Amino acid sequence: MKKKYEDNPNSIKYHVKRYLLTHKARFKNKIVVDVPAGNGVTSRLLKDIGAIPLAFDLFPEYFTETDIECKRADIMEQLPIDKQSADVVICQEGIEHFTDQFKVMVEFNRVLKQNGSLIITTPNYSNLRAKMSYFLSESERFNSIMPPNEIDSIWMSKQHLTNQIYFGHVFLIGIQKLRVLAKLSGFKIKHIQFTKLKTTSLFILLFTYPFIFISNLINYLKNVNKDKGFPKAYQKAMYKEQFLLAINPKLMVDSHLFVEFEKEKEADEVLKGIKSVQSEFGIT
Repeated sequence: MKKKYEDNPNSIKYHVKRYLLTHKARFKNKIVVDVPAGNGVTSRLLKDIGAIPLAFDLFPEYFTETDIECKRADIMEQLPIDKQSADVVICQEGIEHFTDQFKVMVEFNRVLKQNGSLIITTPNYSNLRAKMSYFLSESERFNSIMPPNEIDSIWMSKQHLTNQIYFGHVFLIGIQKLRVLAKLSGFKIKHIQFTKLKTTSLFILLFTYPFIFISNLINYLKNVNKDKGFPKAYQKAMYKEQFLLAINPKLMVDSHLFVEFEKEKEADEVLKGIKSVQSEFGIT
């Protein structure tokens, strides 16, 4: 008998299930937004462990759980829930489909309570197989998948339901870009969960790690002590975090990114505090 996705170690749903069951006490009686909810497997599990799931999807027609409501929602616009009303948001295999990932992260921030958790899973664009695939053909998997295109990358278009196109993996994202989008929208990395080893990435790692380490170390040292107009302690901490992510062997061989973020600030508070490193319109 074919295993269900949530029981198959090759599926990210399996690892999400294990994580939720391991930490089920944290989720009991908590309001958890599940978006995109897909067929409802995660919403069902959340309800079974005592959480209060709020399921949303661009195409709720594919949601199969009959005792949980899944509402149609376009996260590129706004989720139909109040500000600071959720304890947790789970975005499972969704961020790589969104055309404006920063806007989506800001929306996640809006609906979360202070110190709430945002759990994101996505195919790992930071593993070495993915980097090699991009180097060879700009594809997700060089030996079997074509680069993004207008045939394979349109996964769903139902104009009678919504004018939003559900793209395929056009917007794959690595840990560094995911980190900075999170920081700019008010989140910090709380935990990175390892999922499944990719043997091709491990093989590449054995030959390339010294070069990766040295290259990133040189880049770090060139930047960490430059005067960029920010407090030194803040600048050093930020570059150190990036450097440690760049040389993390687990991230280089993991099949998926599985990251839990914590909401530190409101997104508008972060935006008010940022400053440009470029002169404005040629005026210094």
